[in-house]
Amino acid sequence: MTRLYESFQQDFEIITADTDELLEQVFRLRYQVLCIEKRLPDFDFKHYPNRLEKDDYDSHSAHILLRYRSSNEFIGTVRLILADTMRPQKKFPIELHGQLDPALCDIQALPRQRMAEISRFLITEQFDRRKGNRRERPGSNHNVINKEQDQRAGDRRSGVNVVLALVAGVMRMSASHDIRYWFSVMDPALNRLLGFYGLGFDPIGPPVNYHGIRRSYYARVDGVMTKIYNRHREVWEFVTERGTYIPGQIDQ
Repeated sequence: MTRLYESFQQDFEIITADTDELLEQVFRLRYQVLCIEKRLPDFDFKHYPNRLEKDDYDSHSAHILLRYRSSNEFIGTVRLILADTMRPQKKFPIELHGQLDPALCDIQALPRQRMAEISRFLITEQFDRRKGNRRERPGSNHNVINKEQDQRAGDRRSGVNVVLALVAGVMRMSASHDIRYWFSVMDPALNRLLGFYGLGFDPIGPPVNYHGIRRSYYARVDGVMTKIYNRHREVWEFVTERGTYIPGQIDQ
């Protein structure tokens, strides 16, 4: 068992949010991060009087929560937007806001039931930022740089490990729904951080102003998994939970 995987098992628990109670925890955590901590622009707490941040995509999304075992608190969440079976032609957010270049990725040529968009990839401020670190304005890249420095210092509780734990949640959801193609509109700094571990996506559109400066990205799940298996075996073991969660290898 590698140190990274052992650390993950000791520190974190991935919980599938598949009940009304757990989904409420997801939406409350998103409200805290987006509306109170204001980690991204365009989320005004006045629009969420019940303190639950949710939208029209949540009804056809898979969700996970990340629990930090030491405090028993939920400290992160991510969702996987799936194709809407009731409205098969409903567009993903990336199709509406990403300005996709069809020469880089023809999204219309892919099977929509095997596509998913990674969204609401969030970590709470109190866990993501160390006591004593200066606060950064929303949208800055300094917290990402600090995460990279933490990992190089070998700090098991670093932000990078939290990011990889959320990626492990994405992998679990992708395996459960047999997702083969990932899309995301994300901060380029986050994609660079993922790329440090072999998990970087390919850009398929220009930067756009969508909850801050974001760019559209695409990845074939099997391609990413093959790359990290060959080049970053410790990361592969971490995010697949030692090969437990790989799309196409779980009975549906």
